[in-house]
Amino acid sequence: GASSGEKNSCVLFFPCLSFMASKWSCCPNAEEHKAVPLSTSNLATTLAPAKELWSSSRDKAVRLRMENSGPGSETPMTIHQMFLETVEWCGDKPALVSKTDGRWVTLTWREYYEECRTAAKSFLKLGLERFHGVGILGFNSPEWFISDVGCIFAGGLATGIYTTNSPEACQYVAANCEADVLVVENQKQLDKILKVKGQLPHLKAIIQYKGELQQKAPFLYTWAEFMKLGEDVSNEQLNAVIDSLRSNECCSLIYTSGTTGNPKGVMLSHDNISWTARTVFKMINENYGEEVLVSYLPLSHVAAQMIDIWGCMSLGGTIYFADPDALKGSLVNTLKEVRPTGFLGVPRVWEKMQEKMKAAGSKASPENAVPWGFMLSNNLVFKRVRAGLGLDRCTFCCTGAAPITKDTLEYFMSLNIPVKELYGMSESSGPHTVSINQYRIGSCGKVMPGCKTKLDHPDEDGNGEICFWGRHVFMGYLNMPDKTVEALDEDGWLHSGDLGKHDKDDFLYITGRIKELIITAGGENIPPVPIEDAVKTEVPIISNAMLIGDKLKFLSMMLTLKCEMDDNGEPTDDLSPEVLDFCQQHGVKSTKVSEVLANKEPAIYKAIQEGMERVNARSTSNAQKVQKWIVLGRDFSVVGGELGQ
Repeated sequence: GASSGEKNSCVLFFPCLSFMASKWSCCPNAEEHKAVPLSTSNLATTLAPAKELWSSSRDKAVRLRMENSGPGSETPMTIHQMFLETVEWCGDKPALVSKTDGRWVTLTWREYYEECRTAAKSFLKLGLERFHGVGILGFNSPEWFISDVGCIFAGGLATGIYTTNSPEACQYVAANCEADVLVVENQKQLDKILKVKGQLPHLKAIIQYKGELQQKAPFLYTWAEFMKLGEDVSNEQLNAVIDSLRSNECCSLIYTSGTTGNPKGVMLSHDNISWTARTVFKMINENYGEEVLVSYLPLSHVAAQMIDIWGCMSLGGTIYFADPDALKGSLVNTLKEVRPTGFLGVPRVWEKMQEKMKAAGSKASPENAVPWGFMLSNNLVFKRVRAGLGLDRCTFCCTGAAPITKDTLEYFMSLNIPVKELYGMSESSGPHTVSINQYRIGSCGKVMPGCKTKLDHPDEDGNGEICFWGRHVFMGYLNMPDKTVEALDEDGWLHSGDLGKHDKDDFLYITGRIKELIITAGGENIPPVPIEDAVKTEVPIISNAMLIGDKLKFLSMMLTLKCEMDDNGEPTDDLSPEVLDFCQQHGVKSTKVSEVLANKEPAIYKAIQEGMERVNARSTSNAQKVQKWIVLGRDFSVVGGELGQ
């Protein structure tokens, strides 16, 4: 139970072992399975002694939020144990599939496991110390996964670093996690690290996993050189490290930017990851070896990591790696080739698909007479549309990480593609509420099995701060006890900072952020998100809307137009296809954001003003009406500093 960690140490045995053994014996290639070193850690998991539910020290264990029965009471597992279980069931099934010279190359689950052991030995050889970081900086690839899992096997803390980070931002994360080793994709990322290497006292080695090294140095290795380094590290030495891993100790760091100050290192335990992955994916599919996914979202973000690395591992699914230019347009080609069974897209991905399809639809037939989608009433057309997106085998299409507009959800619903919202945060190992089996447009679904939601200090409409409880709740922020205590109250509930309410059937709806609440000079409390979303729905050419009015007499709004993004995710001056279509239909010659602003294009400004008036007409009070607005010359982005990660 919850106090199990308080004894000196506590051994928990797998209740399912006898069942597994019986299923094992009838396995046709059981002989081959002996190649996998099955150590005693597969039979039991020992929890490290711990009294507190939280920790901000890299080497201090926490007490798990175990339930006495039902969901939440499952036996804790280390990452290694979860991986071994999958190898036992799915050893010869494909795990990781990537393109080399235009051809797909496959690693089976057993090969992937052995590669992770090889990497772990090399990390040990390089001097990776217990609870020190391995920073990984690059686009999704088998090497990214193998570095991450290999680091955990070797007792380190796997740490993704955003590829868009500046050299200074990379330095902060690498120094904060005390990275002994950094794994980078290519010369571009290597150059960032070399610029700040002098400020990384723990750094012993850098490994580049794509392309040839353009310079020689004793601390620089190619991927092939790195994988040979640990050849003289024995299985016994590695197994001793693996056997010393504890489910309630830290194994991974997710850096979350927040809106001010340095990023915070979210400490996730083996149990945070293994329990969450198994719980969510059990809801999607009870069977091993059937799911096929495409990896393309940044792995330094908790959502991609939980689904691509850990969720897929818990189910023995297959991951195909997209091309690095996936978000610039090649993703749909990969989806059509792979035909995944599940797909997670952040709102911008779904919006871009919607824009492209609407653009194609408007060229094909006059669209203004009938709302798009309602013409597609027969199944054949639905099937064709889904196949055109590569989603014809997809049983769960999800969105998360940011709010999505009702317009986009309804658009895909009209194509018979329900896009289901997930809600959570890095501090909850990713998900907290999910819409997998039950679904309502505009809701983030219901709380995961074994977890609880509390709405703190609700107002008269039932809106309160959303608080989480469960085994997915993080350990704490690395080296930041003050921030940890702000996020976790004394009873161990995680405070999200989000406002939300439940409907009568316990579906959760997000209604805003506590810190975002605007209190006008007249003392009115105004949640900005519903107003911002309403404006974006009324005026689809708008990308971002930012309401301003705190301590002011009236509300104003800053707007940005939808534009094309460059390779680094930075907004360009070129208008997006959707805005260009609007311009064409309204006789506007401008093709750039700067031209629209310079000319104060009447058709565009009129469309915005009319949309604003429609939103204002529905507002609950005069204080909630937007009185002034301005179009900015540049869209918001993470790189520009307007958006957090």
